[in-house]
Amino acid sequence: MPGTAGPGAWTGALLFAVSIAGFLFAYAFTFAGQPTSPHPVQDTAVNLLLFAGFAGHHSLFARPRIRAWVARTVPAVTERTLFVGIASVLLLVVCRFWRLLPGTLWQLEGTAALLMHAIQLAGLVLIVRSAGVVGVADLAGLSAHNGSDVKREGPYRWIRHPIYAGWLLLTFAVPLMSMTRLVFAAASAAYLLIAIPLEERTLRRAMPQGYARYVSQVKWRLLPGVY
Repeated sequence: MPGTAGPGAWTGALLFAVSIAGFLFAYAFTFAGQPTSPHPVQDTAVNLLLFAGFAGHHSLFARPRIRAWVARTVPAVTERTLFVGIASVLLLVVCRFWRLLPGTLWQLEGTAALLMHAIQLAGLVLIVRSAGVVGVADLAGLSAHNGSDVKREGPYRWIRHPIYAGWLLLTFAVPLMSMTRLVFAAASAAYLLIAIPLEERTLRRAMPQGYARYVSQVKWRLLPGVY
């Protein structure tokens, strides 16, 4: 909503942009490296704890009771800004302290590498297009979405969670799959597969008729014909 975004909201939006840029840089360059003095078991445990903190925040803020409490405590726009700001900081913490792991699952070259890059680009386009449908201002915390309608435009006509689908393409379709990247990609996939049914249960409760109708129209969550 124009005119509702104050300095705090713009700070949250800036953190959001910085965190996305930081992740893309870390995943493209830092996560492709190899450790100099590896301690794979301990380092993997640290990485999973870091991701659990990031994912746990998303799950906690998605719970109706927590959202209701926050909504009673702060204005609607501030609620979204608070969520985005915390999530952005946690993502930056994950990128900064994620530990490199030894080993490479695959390393592709030539046409195969180009194909992976094309799939990654498709994932990025899917994320951007889907974010445009939802509203970039809402995602960045500059406005408050009331959650009372269901998006049926763009990629949402084919799958119910296109941003998540794009994220999986972006993290898995890499020509060089280091173990560092693999742990992050696998943790992301595991979290999304757990979170999606819970998120949809919340949406069914919030919009019992509207979301049930949407599910009947768009049958697939992430990949048409599969899931």
